[in-house]
Amino acid sequence: METEPHQKTRPPAVAQHPGTLLREQVLPGLHLSISQAARDLGVARQTLHRILAGEAAITPAMAARLEQLCGVSSVFWLRCQNRHDLQRARKELDAVLRHIPLHPLSETIVKKIGAYDGR
Repeated sequence: METEPHQKTRPPAVAQHPGTLLREQVLPGLHLSISQAARDLGVARQTLHRILAGEAAITPAMAARLEQLCGVSSVFWLRCQNRHDLQRARKELDAVLRHIPLHPLSETIVKKIGAYDGR
């Protein structure tokens, strides 16, 4: 199937770990050191360092703390973490996922269960 010239296909964007956003954008934008941010968040410096290094996930509790710290919605932080985790899982399970048959639900049921995402 050919695509129209204006419809270029591109690989999906890499979902960064939200710690990268914190390390590269948020803390510098707030002019906060890791130590000060950890104190303000009420967590150990090592806890924050592990998140910034992409070694630990943003939990709902940390997302709520981050929302209070910088005003960015806790839902945003959780969605970033979820996108990152899901992309990694799909990559790791690629060979397995290719062998799972698709049995799609009707659009009516998808909407009824609240899973409609606009696709």
